[in-house]
Amino acid sequence: MGGASSYLAILAIMGFLSAGWTATKVSKLAGVSSIVLEITTGVVLGPSVLGLVSPEYAECQHARHVDCVAPKDLADRVRQGLPLGEGLGMIANMDYCPREQYAHDEQHHVDHSELGHNETGHNETTDHNATGHDETGHDETAAAAMGSDEMGAASNGSAFARDGEAVAAAGLEGRQIDGGGGGGGGVDGHRRLSGGGGTYSSYEECLVKSCEAEVAHHCSLTPDFFTLIGHAGVALMIFESGMHFDFEKAGKVGPKACCVAVLGTILPLITGAALTVIYGRPLMPDGVSVGTALAPTSVGIALRLLGEAKVLQEDFGQAIITAAFVDDILSLVLFNVLFSLRGEFNVMSTVVYPIVGVAFMGIAMLLAVKFWPYFINQVVMPRVPEKEGAKVSPKDEVLFLIMMILLVLYATTTHFLGTHLWGCFIAGMSFACLDSDHHAHHVWVKQTKRATSWMIRIFFSATVAFSIPVSKLLSVEAFLKGSLMGIGPCILTKVLCAPFMGPAKFVIGWAMVGRAEFAYLIAQMAAAGGMMDSDTFSIVIWALLYATIFAPFIFRKVLDRYVKEHCADVIAQESGEAKDESGDVVRLEDIDLKGAAA
Repeated sequence: MGGASSYLAILAIMGFLSAGWTATKVSKLAGVSSIVLEITTGVVLGPSVLGLVSPEYAECQHARHVDCVAPKDLADRVRQGLPLGEGLGMIANMDYCPREQYAHDEQHHVDHSELGHNETGHNETTDHNATGHDETGHDETAAAAMGSDEMGAASNGSAFARDGEAVAAAGLEGRQIDGGGGGGGGVDGHRRLSGGGGTYSSYEECLVKSCEAEVAHHCSLTPDFFTLIGHAGVALMIFESGMHFDFEKAGKVGPKACCVAVLGTILPLITGAALTVIYGRPLMPDGVSVGTALAPTSVGIALRLLGEAKVLQEDFGQAIITAAFVDDILSLVLFNVLFSLRGEFNVMSTVVYPIVGVAFMGIAMLLAVKFWPYFINQVVMPRVPEKEGAKVSPKDEVLFLIMMILLVLYATTTHFLGTHLWGCFIAGMSFACLDSDHHAHHVWVKQTKRATSWMIRIFFSATVAFSIPVSKLLSVEAFLKGSLMGIGPCILTKVLCAPFMGPAKFVIGWAMVGRAEFAYLIAQMAAAGGMMDSDTFSIVIWALLYATIFAPFIFRKVLDRYVKEHCADVIAQESGEAKDESGDVVRLEDIDLKGAAA
């Protein structure tokens, strides 16, 4: 019986993975980005629709075992000291939502209202007596309520203790998130700061939101299996992106490309945050989270199309690649700052750590140019013995080992500065100058290509797709707001980020529009961390899908026209064909661009 049950589970997972693989292949045959079909496959086959993938595989254990949904009679339960349930009862026994401070705010509000009413409606003697009576009565009521709450907390604590082993397994110890402590000063006299990092208008709201924040924290530490694989794939992909960085070319086109990158990062951040505020969400953290998710550019699409068109080495081609890489670096810094803003403002995590990270990146870039090429090519490789007939040469094995060591070392360093992804990119850059034929990149791709491809496929079809609230995504409101977000902050800001680049300004602008793994990762992690609600997350997904779908097609058309007008001789030379007597050269249509956007 057990064998049959496990076989059906295996069969379901195999079917899901096969569907994801099919979506990738169909997309490539159609010459479109595989991201859209992979996400669609995950949404349809995931737990929310057809349920081919069981919820146990799509949700972390803390979210499954701890229920933070407020019962309809939560306020009555709090007043009467009744059990609140495992999740809310757990928060009630922590320091996140001090009941006495909320009770004091409520009592102060009632006393103030009563005092104002007595002053306007009665004489001083009556006012004095009424005020004294009110204070006494309300104090007795508040004391009775507090006594009842203490009994309720004890009751919840007893119930929680009975499930102590399960709670311990879930790791739900009394930990304060992001340095948040107990109640802070009231905001407008009636809002209290909770340990979850937000200000809440009532004790009940504080319980629910703090419970959700606690669950999100533990899920970020021990995510579900598919999320863990997807995040690992993104880390490997960002490492590989760093290996494409060309320090020599960046020095030639650097200043203008950096200006393009800055505008391409700042404009989506500002406009995305502003539109989120217009939609009725707060600037912090929702608006900043949305703007940060819209900022990164996918260098992969531009890299392929420029290579196929044989204009990668042209100045505008190198400007595009350099700007895209600098854009990614700036987005990593933004990502680092964004997730340091959770909870109360902390100077170390929000200011000091990013500055240290930038300094670390500068040192690592210097080592990438001056130290690692000499150390690997002149010191390490000559000492590695040759082995004839080996499928993988010992030198390649040693080089791959050095890559993995440096990847882990740099990622661990920047993990403590905010995010490991920053270190992944810096580690990749360290191998960009080893040789002119990019042998290091060849070694990396040969060893990791299939694994990384599957991880990225799982990232879109599972990590992203399973986190999408389907009912909200398919709502008319989410589609319309997402369309506006996609056309404006997501696409138009990138298109207009290179006004000073001459005739190539729109080619460069459309090259910066593409979005891929990193943008979706920021949105998914912000939603999982409670930094944007499900409605806002759905809007961001629609916006990113607009860029994912339209960027490759329009960039191809714009590039086609620009190359015909400005780079015809280059195309003829690269293609090994000369002009004929009529002056005609090879047509761009003869160059196979199909599938470059996949």
